[in-house]
Amino acid sequence: MSSSVVYKIAPQKTEGGGSSGFFAIFKNKNYALYFAGQFISLVGTWMQMVALSWFTYKVTNSPLLLAVVGASSQLPSLVVMPFAGVFADRLDRKKVIVVVQILAMIEASLLAFLTMTNQVQVWHLIALGVFAGVISAFDMPTRSAFVFDLVDNKEDLPAAIAMNSTLMNVTRLIGPALAGFIVAAVGTGVCFLLNAASYIPVIAALLLIRTKAKTEFESIESDQSSIEKKTIFAELKVGLDYVAKTRSVRQLIVHLGIFGIGGMAYAMLLPVFVHKINGDSNTLGYLMSGSAIGSLCATLALASRKSVVGLSRWITVSSFAFSILLIGFSFVNSFWPAMCVLAAIGACMMLQMASINTILQTIVEEDKRGRVMSLFTMAFMGAAPIGSLGAGALANNIGLSNTLLLCGIYCFAVSIFFWRALPQWRKETRPIYVEKGLLIAEEEVEILAH
Repeated sequence: MSSSVVYKIAPQKTEGGGSSGFFAIFKNKNYALYFAGQFISLVGTWMQMVALSWFTYKVTNSPLLLAVVGASSQLPSLVVMPFAGVFADRLDRKKVIVVVQILAMIEASLLAFLTMTNQVQVWHLIALGVFAGVISAFDMPTRSAFVFDLVDNKEDLPAAIAMNSTLMNVTRLIGPALAGFIVAAVGTGVCFLLNAASYIPVIAALLLIRTKAKTEFESIESDQSSIEKKTIFAELKVGLDYVAKTRSVRQLIVHLGIFGIGGMAYAMLLPVFVHKINGDSNTLGYLMSGSAIGSLCATLALASRKSVVGLSRWITVSSFAFSILLIGFSFVNSFWPAMCVLAAIGACMMLQMASINTILQTIVEEDKRGRVMSLFTMAFMGAAPIGSLGAGALANNIGLSNTLLLCGIYCFAVSIFFWRALPQWRKETRPIYVEKGLLIAEEEVEILAH
């Protein structure tokens, strides 16, 4: 007679549980304020991103310089973001976000001034990109952790995360399309100026938010005097050690980072593709919006799920599908096929990223949330400039199509490694799901005949 453990999905709570319905999260006043402010701000951010990439390639006519300017706003994440995660755990997250938004408004205003007065040079774009990268390094992990503070009932957390992804993709749908029209009508400088103005509503919304999360967290830490005495570097080491020793967290972050080296490069090269098919700034805006449509559909699919259990399968399928689609995109030479492929690519990337985000937010220890989310964000955003620089150099030498083909093959190889390591990941993650009440472990007795 032998026994084995069988895991079953735990039944959902019906009494005292989370809000019913995807949009019921807006009954939470703090989250509603946050969402409204971020919506306006992110539309401006996407407008600036599209206008900046189009403006850079128009001025330089070089895929490599386009990659350098893009990387300048992402590379600082590799250095700064882990420390930013420590601050997200130590300081009042709302105050950190307010300061960051003010600095971002200053950066956008400087970019608008230099562009509209015809003083901008490539080194200006790189320097301001570095500044923006440092700002983003503090902003993204702090905002990711702050969502947890905004949700009163933690059973609403999956809906809040899904709605955050929806927010990102709706604004990604609107912003690029607006940028295309504005650039064509009045120039890139106006896009930068509108982005600067978009930070005013989000700062106002943040100042109206009232949370108790930091006070509760401080009361937990008051019983741990040793934690209070730790330096920033010591706390960073604690977070890194936690990720390194926790396979359920480590494997997801490593996969996202390594996959992103080849997987994010296509977005940076889109202006090159638009030039290849004789398009303009409107064309670039439409293509980025097409990718956002796919991402939005993926987000809604994720929001319909009742449990985080099973998302590892979604990560695997989306990784393989993304790789195949990127290989297919390397053979595309016209607008409408590109729109369709990019929409599917956007859906796969969002399924992968949002699934990993949801799993991490569910299983990570609260006192390390900021540090873990900083590493997650660093993997997603920080690895991209490495791939972008390599892809930009390759595109200069072997052309756009061959570069996209190599990126797709690379992503497929990374997907195979993740798939092969998945059984061990599930074995080590299931006990955590049981502890969180997501799975029920039942001992199954098997009688063997002798």
